[in-house]
Amino acid sequence: MYRDFGTVFFATIVAIIFVIVPLIIQWLVAPSKKTKEKLETYECGEVVEGSAWLQFNIRFYVIALIFLIFDVEVIFLFPWAVVFKELGLLALIEMGIFLIILTVGLAYVWVKSDLDWVRRKVRYGTGRYRKIAINQDN
Repeated sequence: MYRDFGTVFFATIVAIIFVIVPLIIQWLVAPSKKTKEKLETYECGEVVEGSAWLQFNIRFYVIALIFLIFDVEVIFLFPWAVVFKELGLLALIEMGIFLIILTVGLAYVWVKSDLDWVRRKVRYGTGRYRKIAINQDN
């Protein structure tokens, strides 16, 4: 029984050594002279523009979530297509209902204009949106 705990203890010690030793070596070997270039934010080789503390438009997240939802749902079509002949007519009807639900979801998102990258109705436009005409129909 103690030999089992000894194995776990030995594996834990080895894991801690594998984490701490490279950090200590890096701390000893790496140059520590801080220059302007080292302290600057690096973003794929692009020159930094403005502050990183800015608000992103929620539309980017909405489009990403819509893509993920439909992408994951379409994955369910592949296993169904593989065993379609074995499942028969009931599986065809169930998949038809599934596709109708997906189509209704897509139509809903389309009608709500959540698929539009840039909407023309901007209530308080700033930046490049400040010159867009605002519709007061709503």
